[in-house]
Amino acid sequence: MGGTVSKIISFKDEEEFISDLEFVLESLSYLATKYGHNPVEGVVLWDTLGIRDNEGVRLFRLGEFPYIEGTLKLSVETLRTLERYLDEMESKWDEISVEEINYFVEMLNEALGEERVYYDAYSLGLDRNTAYIILNLVSLKYLESVLEGEDREVFEEAIETLLKYI
Repeated sequence: MGGTVSKIISFKDEEEFISDLEFVLESLSYLATKYGHNPVEGVVLWDTLGIRDNEGVRLFRLGEFPYIEGTLKLSVETLRTLERYLDEMESKWDEISVEEINYFVEMLNEALGEERVYYDAYSLGLDRNTAYIILNLVSLKYLESVLEGEDREVFEEAIETLLKYI
């Protein structure tokens, strides 16, 4: 991807990081709707999983399966298998490692008989309290050059918040 940079970022307080990240993404998405450019092209948290259903891939964090389960277009049997393995992972959330999540996902896909669950954090080299972020520097520079007034303040506050972690 031309003009992009990716970085692993660390944080100490996960709740604060998630709150800050939500603020940054909401602010930059707002600006993207007006100016057509979003500097954040992607974020993968250490516990982000993907499940492929009949309509595409749904991303969620470990522990959020009950919230997305009803939206998945999968057979009841597949949903029950997913639930069994994901409940087991969630029960170990306080001490589960990236390696263990990766192992559970491999076992889960074996039980399903196909690769339906994805976990990229392990191959990206993430660990607990880390995230992988992809920034588009061209979009960042563009927004910096065109924004004025209130939109500039929104942009600067979002970037300042993001820079706490970069």
